Amino acid sequence: MTPQELKDCHARIAPYIHRTPVLTSRLLNKISGAELYFKCENFQRMGAFKMRGATNAILQLSEEQKSNGVVTHSSGNFAQALSLAAKSLGIKAYIVMPSNAPKVKKDGVKEYDGEIIECEPTQHDREKTAKAIEEQKGATFLHPYNMKDVILGQGTAAIELLEDHPDLEYLFAPVGGGGLIAGTALAASFFGTNCQVIGGEPFEVDDAYRSIKSGKLEVNKTTNTIADGLKMSIGDQTFPIIKEHVKEIIRVTEDEIIASMKLIWERMKIIVEPSCSVPLAALLKEKNSFKGHKIGIILSGGNVDLNNLPFRTI
Repeated sequence: MTPQELKDCHARIAPYIHRTPVLTSRLLNKISGAELYFKCENFQRMGAFKMRGATNAILQLSEEQKSNGVVTHSSGNFAQALSLAAKSLGIKAYIVMPSNAPKVKKDGVKEYDGEIIECEPTQHDREKTAKAIEEQKGATFLHPYNMKDVILGQGTAAIELLEDHPDLEYLFAPVGGGGLIAGTALAASFFGTNCQVIGGEPFEVDDAYRSIKSGKLEVNKTTNTIADGLKMSIGDQTFPIIKEHVKEIIRVTEDEIIASMKLIWERMKIIVEPSCSVPLAALLKEKNSFKGHKIGIILSGGNVDLNNLPFRTI
C-alpha cells in the first residue's frame, strides 16, 4: 500500500463520511502528563470508524458486483457500517451475525436495512454461513478488517488527525482484528513526522501482543472481555503492517478499560464504548513513558447498550 493509495481512498470516501471532530481535555492532560488530542470516531456515521473501510470497500466494487450485493460476518460495528454504506449506495447487504451479538448492534443493522442471518457464535460458523450466502446470492464477501480496501479506509481517520495536528509524536489506537491500527500505522508512516503508533489491547484477547513477540500469527483461545469490538484475532494482511509499523502494544485489564471508559464519559461528556476506551487505558497505564509528549488517540466508536453499562449502578 502506498501514500497515494491512502490519499485516493480519503478523497473517494469523503462525500459519504463525516470528518469527525478532535477534542481535548485539560483534566485528562493533567492526569496523563501529556498533551492529548482525541479523534472522535464515535461521532462518525453509524457511530464508529468502520464506516470508512466499509464505504471504501464497496466503492471499489464493479457495477456487476454491486448489483448482486455484499455480505460480511460481524458481531457489531462493521455489520452496521456495511449496512449503512450499502444503503447509501443503493446496494443490498447480507449480514451474518452470531446469535449472541449485542442487541443494540443488531437493531442498528436493521435500521440501516441490512438483512441479518444469525449463526452460532464461532468463527467457523460465521465463515461457513457467509460462504453459503456468497454462493446462493452471488454477493461479494467483504472482510470486516483483513482486506486492503478496508485497511486503507480505516487509515483515513489518522490522516485527518495528522492534518489537524501534524506534529503529533504518538498515535494510540485499539487492537482487535487490526484494520484500524494497521491503517493508522500506515498513515503515521506516510504522513506523520517521526510519529510512532502504540496499540492498546485487552489482556483477555492479546493475540496481537503475542504475535509480535513470537513473530507469527497467534489466536485467542478465549474472548472474555468487555471490549466486544476487539474479540477477533488479527489477520494475515493486518499482521505484517502491525509488525513493521507499530512500535508497541500495551495490554490492559478489564478494570482498567472500565475506569478509562468512565473517565471519558464523566470528564469529556461523550459516549464511548468499552473497545474505544482501551487506548486511553493503555496510555494511563504507562503514562510515565509518555509524559510531556503530544499524543493523538483514536476514539473508535460509541455504540453501547445503555441497559448494560459496566459502571451502571441503578
